[in-house]
Amino acid sequence: MKKRVILFLALLFMIFSVYAFSQTKPITFDDFIRIKRVSDPQISPSGELIAFVITEMDKARNTSNSDIWVIPAAGGQAWRLTSNPKADFNPRWAPDGKKIAFISTRGGTPQVWMIDPKGGEAYQLTSISSGASGVIWSPAGKHLAFTSSVYPDCPDDECNKEREKKKEESPVKAQVFEGLLFRHWNSWTEGKRSHLFVVSSEGGKAVDITPGDFDTPPISLGSSQDYVFSPDGKNICFVRNIDPEFKLSLGTNNDLFLTSPQGGEIIQLTKNKANDNSPRYSPDGRFIAYRAMSRPGFEADKYNLIVYDQKNQEMTNLTEKADLSVNEMLWSVDSSSVYITYEEKGHISLAQISLKTKKMERTLEGHYISSLCLSPDGRKMFFLKQAVNRPADIYSLDLKTKKMEQLTAVNSELLSKLEMNPAEEFWFDGAAGEKVQGFLVKPPFFDPSKKYPLVMLIHGGPQNAWSDNFHYRWNAQMFASPGYVVAMVNFHGSTGFGQLFTDSISGDWGGKPFEDIMLGLDYLLSRYDFIDKSRLAAAGASYGGYMIDWIEGHTDRFKCLVSHSGVFDLRSMYGATDELWFPEWDFRGTPWSNKESYEKWSPSSYVENFKTPCLVIHGQNDFRVPVTQGFQFFTSLQRKGVPSRMLYFPDEDHFVQKPQNAELWWKTVLDWLDKYLK
Repeated sequence: MKKRVILFLALLFMIFSVYAFSQTKPITFDDFIRIKRVSDPQISPSGELIAFVITEMDKARNTSNSDIWVIPAAGGQAWRLTSNPKADFNPRWAPDGKKIAFISTRGGTPQVWMIDPKGGEAYQLTSISSGASGVIWSPAGKHLAFTSSVYPDCPDDECNKEREKKKEESPVKAQVFEGLLFRHWNSWTEGKRSHLFVVSSEGGKAVDITPGDFDTPPISLGSSQDYVFSPDGKNICFVRNIDPEFKLSLGTNNDLFLTSPQGGEIIQLTKNKANDNSPRYSPDGRFIAYRAMSRPGFEADKYNLIVYDQKNQEMTNLTEKADLSVNEMLWSVDSSSVYITYEEKGHISLAQISLKTKKMERTLEGHYISSLCLSPDGRKMFFLKQAVNRPADIYSLDLKTKKMEQLTAVNSELLSKLEMNPAEEFWFDGAAGEKVQGFLVKPPFFDPSKKYPLVMLIHGGPQNAWSDNFHYRWNAQMFASPGYVVAMVNFHGSTGFGQLFTDSISGDWGGKPFEDIMLGLDYLLSRYDFIDKSRLAAAGASYGGYMIDWIEGHTDRFKCLVSHSGVFDLRSMYGATDELWFPEWDFRGTPWSNKESYEKWSPSSYVENFKTPCLVIHGQNDFRVPVTQGFQFFTSLQRKGVPSRMLYFPDEDHFVQKPQNAELWWKTVLDWLDKYLK
């Protein structure tokens, strides 16, 4: 009888398992676009609540909307604090915890709004014509600071408002440039500068405390927050770039400055010729921690953690001997140490560094975390955690016991219906005999006895890396969904493997990285029998698009290729891109001072070898890799008689952001892959 019961229970378990398995399915675009995006967790002053943002995409309306939510820090049911059809984001708690300031577009332009965290109607605090962003509180709660893009020669808001009105009403839209950096990323500067403003928490006129022809925060190479009140409220430390070379699109020299919340004298705190940013006051007010690079002109240099002692006027490098680059940082509540995050082999690790001994103690590793906040008692760290098969949610970490707890499960119902495999790490011998890492994602309902096509994804940057995270543009699950094995190689130049490894791509764009990708492919084909050697494809964007263009002229191993926002001709790229410090560093000069480098590493120099079918994608408003790069590549493919298509977006930039455009992007890319791999 006992055996019969056991057999019966086993049979029930098998039936249930098969039933449960059958209820999941591969992810589709409609599933993908329904995933809610969690961001910006902020702990309340009491440590009892966490405010955060959920962004939802609306395919039908071709837009997105963000709202503010609140959840108990101890765990429990979250509730929606705002529900306006316009965007509400950037929640920041008042020091007494009785209000939350946030940015909202509900009134038209983005402005600072206030709301009681217990609920109720929000009210508008600012009405500056140029809009507001990035709001923070003063320690006493009497003031708030925010940024706004203004004309630097305008003395007041009325001047800015009138100038904008005249510009909109004028039938002439021409501009006259007198220097470089007249456009950046996806917008024209039009003579405006981002300035830092301070306003009373009761409302009233906002005061511009960083006047002049400079940007605060800096227009490029800044951090998540580049301005902060001192604990006593007497000063604001902020970041700007006053280097004349910046206006030539050459300067990476951001520095820290001090001023008062009332404005007035501005004092330069750092004079390092390379990039300084992310100032953070210690709770006792004595120290300012910040991130600093050491090599001028190099945007991917190592970030060190520097601490400035205001009492002794001394600066100490706490990570000088550590081969890591600092991402985020937070002070301990007793001002004795600093918590930092840093990239490490495809993950983001957390560590604590003692101010006195400089000793670094690992706190958490092997995960992908971001957006740190520390409980007021210093016992728990809160952050976002994600993985290749899991979008971000809020977690807590007990810093003593190292116990981690998931607080939100925003997409649990949707995820329970999707079959998504985790990322599997692999290592192989790459260029110069050095170990190179990669990630493999298997298709849904994977069967090791079957043969699957492989899609090699190539990351951008190039000083960047594939990580175990849920990427919303180059999503590994979406590529795996049709039945493809997805591989991602962190070739030479990738971050998180030591600074020398990152440096190795400069002056060698098509060298070691290409060799790594080919050696990685060799390793995968020899290691995994389920990969069909005759059905291989590769796809990438930005530098990844460059590598696709390079592959087109250097190998025919792939059945098809996909190049998004790829660099095709380095010389013409130099003359049209926005940030010149990037090509001048990586190609050791200009096209006229180092002609050989630009010609050697340009895919345009190898058009005679083009033969692999290729899909080309580009956006009109891409100022980093201008759209003509895509046109030139497509024209070359067509003239060579190579099967090719071009997907052109007149309303997108380096990224594809609008939901319906994203749907077309995915359909076009996956149809192209299907055509040659299935």
